Formats: sequence, C-alpha cells, structure tokens
Amino acid sequence: MQKKERMANLEVLRCVAMMMVVVLHYLGKGGLLPDLTAPLSVQDMAAWLLEAFCIVAVNVYMMISGYFLCESSFKLSRLLTLWLQLWLYSVGIGVLAVVTGIVPAAEVSTHYYLTLLFPVTMGHYWFLTAYVFLYILLPFVGIGLRRMTKQQFQVTLVLLFAAFCLIKSILPFRLEEDGKGYDCIWYLCVFCAAAYLRRFGIPFLQKKSRALLLYLIGVIGTFGEAMLLHLFYQRTGSLELILKIPYEYNHIFPFLASVGLFCLFLDSDIRGKIGSVAVKIAPYTLGVYLLHENLGVRYAWQKWLGSDRIDGAVSLLLWTVIAVIVVFVLGILVDVIRKNICGGLHKIFLHIRPYRVLTEKIQAVDNMFKREVS
Repeated sequence: MQKKERMANLEVLRCVAMMMVVVLHYLGKGGLLPDLTAPLSVQDMAAWLLEAFCIVAVNVYMMISGYFLCESSFKLSRLLTLWLQLWLYSVGIGVLAVVTGIVPAAEVSTHYYLTLLFPVTMGHYWFLTAYVFLYILLPFVGIGLRRMTKQQFQVTLVLLFAAFCLIKSILPFRLEEDGKGYDCIWYLCVFCAAAYLRRFGIPFLQKKSRALLLYLIGVIGTFGEAMLLHLFYQRTGSLELILKIPYEYNHIFPFLASVGLFCLFLDSDIRGKIGSVAVKIAPYTLGVYLLHENLGVRYAWQKWLGSDRIDGAVSLLLWTVIAVIVVFVLGILVDVIRKNICGGLHKIFLHIRPYRVLTEKIQAVDNMFKREVS
C-alpha cells in the first residue's frame, strides 16, 4: 500500500512539474521575460519571480525519472516505444504546422525537415535527447549505482556537483563549456542524485517543513541573486554575461529548490481523487511537452493564449494560468488519442507474422537485461 501511495505522490509531482514547464515556455518564449539589462517594471519583476518558482520543473522531472529508472532494468521495447512516440509528434505536428501556415514558407528548409525526421540526433527536443542517451546507458549506470556503498555514492555526488554545479554558481564569469543544464551531463548528475534519494534518502528532509523551506530558499535565492546582479549591472554596466545565470538548471539555487520540492512530495501522503487522477494522467504528461515544444508551434502558441495582451502583474498571472490549463489538458487529450491509436494498431499488427516475430525478439532482449540485473 505504501508503494502505491508514494507512486501517487510522485505522479502528482510529475503533473505539477509539467505544468511548471508550460509556465517556463509561456514566459520565456512569449516575450514576457525582459532582458535584465533594462529597467524592470512591476510586471517584469512578477514574471521573473514566477520564473523562479517554476525553474525547478526540469530538474524535478529528471529526478522523478531517475528515482524510478535507477531500480529498473533496461528495456529495448521501452526505448523503441519512446522513440516512436517522439517521432510521431515531431513529424506529425511539424508537418501539420507547415500545411496550416503556422510556420511561414520562408522558414521551411531542409534543416527544418531533417530536425523533424531525426528528433533525437538533431536535438528537436533537447530533454528527450538527454533522456534517450541516459536510458541507453542505463545498463552501465544503473548497475553501478546499485552496487555503490553510501560513502562511495556521497563522494561521487560531491565531485559531480562541485564540478558541474557549484563552481559555475560562485564564479563571477561564464564558463565556456557550461551547458546551462541543457545536456546529458547534467541529466546524469540529477539522475545520480535521485538514485541516492531512492537508496538512502536524506533524513533531514523527511520533515515536510524542512523540504518546503529548502524549496523556498532556492526560489528566493534564484530571484534574489538575479535582482542583485540586475541592480549591479544598472549601476556599473558589468557582469552582463551572467545576469541570468541564477535561472540556469545547473545553478545551485534551482537545484536545491528542486531537491526540496521533490522531497516534499516524496514524503507526503496524497490520497483520494487527486492521487487517483494523477496516477491515470501522469503517463501522458510527456505528450504535453512533445506537443507544445514542437518546432512548428514552439513560438506560436503563446500569442494564441494571450501573451501579447498582458498589461500588468494580475493580467500576467491570469493569462499564465489559462495557458497552463489549456496546454496541459490539450496535451493530455492528444496523447491519450495517440496511445489508443498506437495500441490498436499494435494489436492488429500482432496478427502479421513478421511483426509478431520482431516483437518476440525485442522481448527476448528485454529478458536478457532483466536476467542480468536481477
């Protein structure tokens, strides 16, 4: 029973994290986050504060994946299913955007179509590129993490986060090779942190008030540091290159906030309709991302949902809530339809011998890795 409740908790968090992702894309790609080199209005500061509350989204989503994957075996079937889902969204929505004129003819190029056809290697969805890379490494990474002692794990995590998080967070200049958290390296770091939480936990953060406090410290730290850098730039004209660095996924403040929020939900007891509904819709949340972040509509849907009509802090909050509800619900519905269609086709194709033989061979590969990690 405890396992079921905990899963419900993390599925609620998965839904919350995806809603936060929509907020980030609405603000950032809707032109609602002004450059920090310019003077800021009340609306501008409200937008940056909202960004600070939601910047944990990607790290949290990574943590949820890592929390479950670290105790799972590699499945070729899962990798192929994910790739097919990714490809259908990439090509389907991308081509539809061209046909309907959402993407201007002048912007349609060979590179555009190549990005649709090869979404993983062309980085159409950077998060999925990192996820696929890590999932392919799961037979190596997963087994290694499960065999490490607590002390080995702690030393490794300290080294990882010192190199790829702490150093960039305290230096007054930008590191040339810093991926800002949009890369496989950072995903691996967060994956390892989630695996540590799964195996050993952090007793100090098992008290919900402490986990909430850590989240708020991360949020306030993110917003506060950005505003201090903004004021410093306004007076001196210096540090322009690092004005937005507190909002990068691999900065210490967003990471601490994500750990706090993750632990808050991890040790919460969510029951009733909220938990049961979340368990049902959470498997479709990736569809929300694949739909609204498709190259064909990536910079278009924000205006459809009022980003160019906002004229104050209250208006900003109202339109953001509307955008999140519309995009999230639509994304879930589209992915439900996709899954049902694909599931129906799969059952039909099973009557075709070559397809059935192929699925059996894929299952054999799954079993091979299952035996290896059992």
